Amino acid sequence: MNDATIGRNYAETLLVLAKREGKQEEWGVLIESVASAMQEDQTLKTFLESPKLAASRKIEILANALGNRVPPLFLRFLETVIMKRRQMVIPAIASEYRALIDESEDRVHANVTVARQPAEPERDALARQLSRLFGKRVVPHIAINPEILGGVIVKVGDTVMDGSVRRRLATLKSRMLASATR
Repeated sequence: MNDATIGRNYAETLLVLAKREGKQEEWGVLIESVASAMQEDQTLKTFLESPKLAASRKIEILANALGNRVPPLFLRFLETVIMKRRQMVIPAIASEYRALIDESEDRVHANVTVARQPAEPERDALARQLSRLFGKRVVPHIAINPEILGGVIVKVGDTVMDGSVRRRLATLKSRMLASATR
């Protein structure tokens, strides 16, 4: 089984536990925090993947480190993941958990590239337009790229919609060159 499949199974379990507590979003933030800490902190990653350290010792250290900062049930989930020797799948669990939450909330994330930082009303209008277009609540993640000159490039999953001025100018140029060679 690959990490995504294993991560999906654990993420489904985590979501059931989070729903039981009524804290789906909060637990999503927690699992993402643990996953990003693993990816950013080489010491933590080495600690978790070390076969020399017993799972019980890892759990003890983790419990002391997290203390009262996480709900007990969430901590028990992490302990189970470590006992099953699946701690290196935590980033996949976090990713799959976010996907499950997005599915249940009928939400998608869009990478939106614009030439300049949009004002809050423009950002809200863009989110509303994209939500109407995709039939789901769209969460835009804005990136600034002055090279597109204007307009917007939207990427949701494998779908890319390029409404940039740069692309329009390139299209116009190729049409003009094509008609000039006739």
